[in-house]
Amino acid sequence: MDRSNDGDFGRTIGADFLQLNAAEAPAGGLADWLTDQLRSAISDGRLPIGSRLPASRLLAAELQVSRGVVTEAYQRLTEDGQVSGRGRAGTIVVAAPVVAPAPRARAHVVPPQMRAPDLDIFVALRAAPARIDLTPGVPDLASFPRAAWLRSERAVLNDLEPAAFGYGDPSGTPTLRRAVSTWLARYRGIAAHPEEVIIVAGVSQALGMLAQLLQARGIHEVAVEDPSSLGSRQHLNEWELRTPPIPVDSGGLQVDVLRESGARVVMVTPAHQFPTGVVLEGERRRELLQWAADGGLIFEDDYDAEHRYDRPPVPALRSMQAEQVIYTGSVSKLLAPALRIGWIVPPAQYRDELISLKRRADLGNASLPQLTLAHLMESGELERQLRYVHRRHRTRRDAMATAITNYLPTATVHGAAAGLHLTITFPPDIDDVALATAALEHGIKTHPLSWHCQLPHAPGLVLGYAARTPTELTEAIRTLATLV
Repeated sequence: MDRSNDGDFGRTIGADFLQLNAAEAPAGGLADWLTDQLRSAISDGRLPIGSRLPASRLLAAELQVSRGVVTEAYQRLTEDGQVSGRGRAGTIVVAAPVVAPAPRARAHVVPPQMRAPDLDIFVALRAAPARIDLTPGVPDLASFPRAAWLRSERAVLNDLEPAAFGYGDPSGTPTLRRAVSTWLARYRGIAAHPEEVIIVAGVSQALGMLAQLLQARGIHEVAVEDPSSLGSRQHLNEWELRTPPIPVDSGGLQVDVLRESGARVVMVTPAHQFPTGVVLEGERRRELLQWAADGGLIFEDDYDAEHRYDRPPVPALRSMQAEQVIYTGSVSKLLAPALRIGWIVPPAQYRDELISLKRRADLGNASLPQLTLAHLMESGELERQLRYVHRRHRTRRDAMATAITNYLPTATVHGAAAGLHLTITFPPDIDDVALATAALEHGIKTHPLSWHCQLPHAPGLVLGYAARTPTELTEAIRTLATLV
């Protein structure tokens, strides 16, 4: 039994391949041991059908055993019918007596709307099958600019220096921060230097970072609009922050109630309030900014402000009062949630602490997608994409609104002038949770408005339209009408 070194190969008696260690073999039983190790790897799927075994000479050198030991093991597996020699193609796994894992016991899945909206409700709802998914906040994913993204990715890789493949700045690549800075100035009226921008993994991470920032200052609550995003509230609650509700009416957040509440921090969606779609009117904006100037802190979630159809642009609050507004946005509604790229533009006094929180969380977002997105922004491709989806979204919005007029005349439409969703409310005798449950049973997935409310509110549904065709939207509304 030869365990001597073999030329320039490794000096240990182990191999990276399957983490084999010849020292574990019993004396005089190397061939039996190696055969068993390979047979086990084939059976449990570590060596799947079609995979190639290392050349016998190379594996023998790595294990520091004679080549005959490896050849013998390969021969036994060949006789068993598990591998086959294919000449220059090598030794290939051709059969595997894989034992299927024991099936996991599956609990009876209760339709998500039939239970209280707990922390995993959105996971359960996403998993629920549906013919027509009207989940709000989802852009037209079929329109993702694949060709433009690939062109940008190739351009980035062609010019990338080797050092760019290492660990980067936790606040984001300078290239993307510069591109985001330009984008925000052009579309949201925000004059922010690239150094003021922090790249994060979506608004959800921004919320977690905000929570930690506040907890460190002894602040344990964030006032929220009501109605407001259930998901955002849940995220803050998970960080042990209370979320007292401040009512929203046709003019947006009721700032006088915010003042009376004594809250020091408020989270708002002023350009297109979620889920009602109202815009924070001018006088309310001035009142809210004055509240902030008096010592309050605003967390501005600008989640879909680029999507507007029937109203003029509304500047971001951050553009008017930089030192009391933490601004956040993302590409989830611009391109796709799967990219997990967003940004925070904080007041200067919080910047270093937020960068430190980002570094401790994950050392920073992946650099290659950042650079690809930056190229997409700087080349004008993202602007072209935005113009393209605007036309599609408007057509779909119109189709849904027309269907509601035709089939649900008792419903009132809210927030149709912008965004990717609209909300409908019903007379008080309608149970929106029961309606959403029945809709799901008929293949239509929606959000009951009551999920997003802490205070009493008219029943309703929150309906996303951007990801569905006009025909599907009409069919969905027609189905809802039969259930109502």
